[in-house]
Amino acid sequence: MSITLTAPSPLATALFESLDPVAAEALAAEFETVTAGRRTVLFRESENGDSLYVLLSGKVKLSRRSSDGREGLLALIGPGQPFGEVELLDGGPRTTTATVVADARLARLSKTALYRWMGQHPEVAEQLLRVVARRIRGNRATVHDRLFSDVPGRVAGQLIQLAHQFGVAEDGATRVVHDLTQTELAQFVGASRESVNKVLAQYASRGWVRLENKCIVILDDAPLALRAQHKRRR
Repeated sequence: MSITLTAPSPLATALFESLDPVAAEALAAEFETVTAGRRTVLFRESENGDSLYVLLSGKVKLSRRSSDGREGLLALIGPGQPFGEVELLDGGPRTTTATVVADARLARLSKTALYRWMGQHPEVAEQLLRVVARRIRGNRATVHDRLFSDVPGRVAGQLIQLAHQFGVAEDGATRVVHDLTQTELAQFVGASRESVNKVLAQYASRGWVRLENKCIVILDDAPLALRAQHKRRR
């Protein structure tokens, strides 16, 4: 699928938190706005990284393949979140593949423009490092969950995370439109599709959730939160 470039627009993202409004507006003008349809690959693992992105609308998944070809979903990016910044800092190749899962509008900043701005505004570099640090902290938490939580616990934890990120209140419940296929959702949990579907069916039968196409309605988050805290039985 093709990528269409449109006129730049100002951004609202964590990258601007430490900038004064005038500097933030000037930096926003350095971005170009990109629209991309579902399944568009923005960049691939092992490619050279020459720009960072900020998602304005839609959803983007970050994935990585193992040596035997299996795909693991590492993060689901939502509006306002930057991604692709690590490679600009260390000069290495892309560590993930970024794929659009819901029609997206993004802002892209070239490495040249970013480095020029970091030279003029050191606070941009400091804020970027904080964003990267938060990403690393989140990745460590994910690794910890996969090591010490069973599949039901990981499913519950992932549902809570998705609710915080994409949830919308609806008649006392929380509607979470994740736009992931069953396979992608299983990759996000780090388990087989069959195992994840079985757990989701159990949670639905208990009245905790209601399952819809690429959407989960959380009816009772308390037992999910409690289940997410339980570690693997030894």
